[in-house]
Amino acid sequence: MGSPIFARSDVFGEKANASGRAPAGAQGQQAQYGQQQYGAGYAATDAATLNTMYSSPSATTADTGRLTYDDVIVKTGGLLALLVATGAVTWVLFPQLFFVGAIVGLVLGLVNAFKREPSPALIVAYTVAQGVFLGGISQAFEAQWSGIVLQAVLATVSTFAACLWLFRSGRVRVTPRFTRWLLFAMVGYLVFSLVNVVMMFAGVGDGGFGPLREGPLGIAVGLIAVGLASASLIVDFDAIQRGVRNGVPKKYAWSAAFGLMVTLIWLYLEFLRLLAILRGE
Repeated sequence: MGSPIFARSDVFGEKANASGRAPAGAQGQQAQYGQQQYGAGYAATDAATLNTMYSSPSATTADTGRLTYDDVIVKTGGLLALLVATGAVTWVLFPQLFFVGAIVGLVLGLVNAFKREPSPALIVAYTVAQGVFLGGISQAFEAQWSGIVLQAVLATVSTFAACLWLFRSGRVRVTPRFTRWLLFAMVGYLVFSLVNVVMMFAGVGDGGFGPLREGPLGIAVGLIAVGLASASLIVDFDAIQRGVRNGVPKKYAWSAAFGLMVTLIWLYLEFLRLLAILRGE
């Protein structure tokens, strides 16, 4: 249970881990490659050609069209660059459109999360919408608390690096018990957030983040939310590792990048809100 795209995916989810095999598309590519290499055509091949083929290097995952870490890194880096660029333009030119970006981003996020096959166009559109939302909301926070955006960005980058180190070093392992705990915790946080929003629209409390996100309680909830987002990042890393290990098709690099984007945006927003509470509403 990390980003929805990982939790529901037959490629990155626990089903793939249980089978230990790539999906049918990847298996078909591997089988086709094997037939080309070891089929009946070998009987008619002369000795010189055989010697050349045997001395050539083995096919890599890139040669067979399977997912690699480089694919995920390139796609994620490109989407992050687009997010930052869109956010910067929105910050300067039309920060008042942040609400439009929030609505469009939410809709596109749900569409991408429930799609079985990745759609690069929809994922790029989601990134642009989220860039509009983050650019506008960040400008509003910065206007009230100078320097808060830089603090939130540094906190997000540092947390991402720490989670990646913890996962790669093996100090944190993603087990079924860990994922179940995270699932229950995230459902509880979602219910808590919905109650807070309803109370806020009902006029309860004086703060801008809702009555349940004010003062010491707001700080405690903010820390819990940051912890949940960080745990989701680790689960995302595990899902990507599973996809690479099982040899899923290269096109799912878009799905992996989208999943990471969802978690990183959530983490950034939680840091932004937590820092605002700490600095005083």
